[in-house]
Amino acid sequence: MQSEKQDPVNYYIGIDVGTASVRAALVDQSGTIVAHADQPIQIWEPQPDHYEQSSDDIWAACCTVTKKVIQQVDVAWIRGLGFDATCSLVVVDKQFQPLAVNYEGECKRNIIMWMDHRAASQVDRINGTQHSVLSYVGGVMSVEMQPPKLLWMKENLRESCWEKAGYFFDLPDFLSWKATGVTARSLCPLVCKWTYSPEKGWDDSFWKVIGLEDLVADKYEKIGNQVLSPGASVGNGLTPEAAKDLGLTEGTAVAASLIDAHAGGLGVIGADVKGYNLPCEHQPVMSRLAVICGTSSCHMGISDAPIFVPGVWGPYYSAMVPGFWLNEGGQSATGKLIDHVVRGHVAFPELQAKAAASAQNIYTYLNSHLDLIKKSLPVGFLTVDLHVWPDFHGNRSPLADLTLKGMVVGLTLYQGLDELALIYLATIQAIALGTRHILETMQSAGHHISTLFLCGGLSKNPLFVQMHADITGKPIVLSKEVESVLVGAAILGACASGDFASVQEAMEKMGKIGKIVQPNHRDKRFYDKKYEVFLKLVEHQREYKAIMQGV
Repeated sequence: MQSEKQDPVNYYIGIDVGTASVRAALVDQSGTIVAHADQPIQIWEPQPDHYEQSSDDIWAACCTVTKKVIQQVDVAWIRGLGFDATCSLVVVDKQFQPLAVNYEGECKRNIIMWMDHRAASQVDRINGTQHSVLSYVGGVMSVEMQPPKLLWMKENLRESCWEKAGYFFDLPDFLSWKATGVTARSLCPLVCKWTYSPEKGWDDSFWKVIGLEDLVADKYEKIGNQVLSPGASVGNGLTPEAAKDLGLTEGTAVAASLIDAHAGGLGVIGADVKGYNLPCEHQPVMSRLAVICGTSSCHMGISDAPIFVPGVWGPYYSAMVPGFWLNEGGQSATGKLIDHVVRGHVAFPELQAKAAASAQNIYTYLNSHLDLIKKSLPVGFLTVDLHVWPDFHGNRSPLADLTLKGMVVGLTLYQGLDELALIYLATIQAIALGTRHILETMQSAGHHISTLFLCGGLSKNPLFVQMHADITGKPIVLSKEVESVLVGAAILGACASGDFASVQEAMEKMGKIGKIVQPNHRDKRFYDKKYEVFLKLVEHQREYKAIMQGV
């Protein structure tokens, strides 16, 4: 935790539940993080593609980190609280007690995580219906969304879970319920992950055609029939029990929540860019793409009219910024992929030892090692013969194909630290090339994007940032507060408190620009060629699959 004593001002708490940890920040009304803390949370993987968590474990972590960040201020100064979380599925019974989402009957494990792919056959059947609601999720529903997971539970855990379930919550909504006792849902997860329409509500015909007519008969009480805009105040604020758990004052305003990537978008995309000579300075906010890069990456672009982008989620109305349509691209494994590649390499123990000896983290050390071996070349050119296709966990966007696999072309028998550094670089480049693929798909459908706004853990890595600038050819804005997701969550709390008139006003006043990273345009030809190879890789993978079909 980092903190320092502050004079009395209005403060807000942002709580972010990521894939592997819960973080909280105390944020002032100018958007400065005054204190922050984090706490790991447990993930169970009982079998391949099954990922589970515990809502009790997550709530306990929320309480721990919140109590840490409020130590330096009078809690009476804390005006509001906002949650964001991964779009994982929480299941509780009619008494709000955890229900097992697994064959083992372990009730503690009552969350199917966002990255869980157990419902692959269910999502195929849902997509086979070609129902009209699918046009608002890029034309194809993802296995990461909630309807296929619900259908999986009905078909696999009917008696032990489905029939006993009282409520199915998106994790962000579970947290606001836990804080307020109110089961109202946020528009954000319902629109983005459940097929809810802000204009029309639920579509009965969709749920009936996929075999979940029980939810219609129940008048959607289990999945949400009271809906609030993100940042709206929920109920009467913190209940006495939640206030005690968190160390805050009863009645403190609690905001309708956001999915974690959307909170990151909120924290960066509205920042004032005057005086930075950026192309987006004299263009509307729709010219900005927020890229939230952590375990996975999300690419958030907004528009004032709906834009339908094949393979890119949305258009979602008012799901992130009220009054704007949102398209959301994404990569299912980015930070997780880099870790997987680096930690799985035979030279990893040597890397660990040398990084520790130089008092650096492993990625700072790898970046400096690349500088040593690049000689006179730009560092990116070291991968002229080494190419990676990054879909080790399927492709979320723009191909929307969870069956795609990772590919590496250009391996040798060498296994030293140089080779580890090169495969690390090629993996980062592959992720940036994937961002370019998403960006170009969005632009060809009607988006006009001139500037990228990066936040999340990977935005702390200068090599990752520079590769994104060079490969997309776009300038990159890094926010003053690297933890933009926490700022976004705090913006929600600020809105719920009534201290700002609108989400847009809070975004502009609490989002602050830090560093600007410009692309090296002299390297454009090299990266254009890398991109050409990148697209060939997936073309070849599909050819191989076609050859092997029917064997």
